[in-house]
Amino acid sequence: MDNSIKLFGNRESGHAYKVRLMLNLAGLAHEFEEVDVFAPRETRSEEFRSLAKYGEVPLLLHGGQAYVQSNAILLHLAAHSGALGGDDTATTERVREWLFWEANRIGFSLANLRYSLRWSSAEPAVQGMLRRRFDADIAYLDGELSDGRAFILGASPTVADLSLCGYLFWPDQAQVELPGHVQAWLGRIAALPGWRHPYDFY
Repeated sequence: MDNSIKLFGNRESGHAYKVRLMLNLAGLAHEFEEVDVFAPRETRSEEFRSLAKYGEVPLLLHGGQAYVQSNAILLHLAAHSGALGGDDTATTERVREWLFWEANRIGFSLANLRYSLRWSSAEPAVQGMLRRRFDADIAYLDGELSDGRAFILGASPTVADLSLCGYLFWPDQAQVELPGHVQAWLGRIAALPGWRHPYDFY
């Protein structure tokens, strides 16, 4: 049975980072292929172009099956490995709620704010909207963590934590400051065996 894992990603992608972090924390051996997301799409490998449904990273190949969209990949890997919340149905339901929240909130506001500052030179009004959105998002997350819990669902980390932190290890690049409870939570994630900073995978 083919159970090999290959991840296509890019060092600047927080979405790819959260998947690679999951693979590392869960101890899942894998191959990695860098995709130049700044190059014309036609220059990317034929394998990637034929399998990446939306033409985006991350793309995960697991046993020859292609999986796309970072949060969906996290759920797949959690179920496969039984790690980081994947061994309990009730936990998975709570994880799923946070993954949808992340995709619509921090995964939108922070990712696009960082991109606009580093690569796109978006209009000041657009950057202002993204910054206000992020400020509201991070305040909500900080409030959630203010009760002293170690991780977003309690005492143990789950893929919800990995999804939420995907872009938060680059605050300087987005020119944002992180509140205290969020900083402490990120410190606990960074202390997990197998954790690496996004750029330390490369």
